[in-house]
Amino acid sequence: MDTATSGPVGYLRSLRSLGDGLLASVQDRLQLFTVELQEEKFRLIQTFIWISAAVFTGMMAVTFASLTLVYLFWDSARLAVLGGLAVLYAAALGVIIIAFRRYRARQPNPFAATLHEIGEDRACIRTES
Repeated sequence: MDTATSGPVGYLRSLRSLGDGLLASVQDRLQLFTVELQEEKFRLIQTFIWISAAVFTGMMAVTFASLTLVYLFWDSARLAVLGGLAVLYAAALGVIIIAFRRYRARQPNPFAATLHEIGEDRACIRTES
C-alpha cells in the first residue's frame, strides 16, 4: 500500500517542481526585460537631449550665418545668396537624414537579450521532449 500512496504524491511533487522551475524562468526573463526596458528608456532620453541640443545650436548658427551673408551681399546679390543658402541647407538636411538612418541601423535591437534567452529556453524545451 505504500507504493500506491507514493505514486500520486510523487507526481504532485514533480508537478510542483516543474511549476516552480517555470515560474523561476519567467521571473528571470521578466527581470531581464525590466533591466533592458530601463536601458532603452535611458538611451531614448539621452538621444532626445543630444538631438535637442544639436538642433538648437545648429539653428542658431545657421540663422546668424545666413543673416550675416545676406547682410554682406544685400546690395549686389541678395537673391543669389538666399538661393545658394537654400540649396546648401537642403543638401545638409539630406546628409543628416542619411547619417541618422545609418546610426539607427547600427543600434542593437531593443530587448535582444530577452528574446535571445527566450529562444534558448524554447530550444532547450524542444530538445528535452
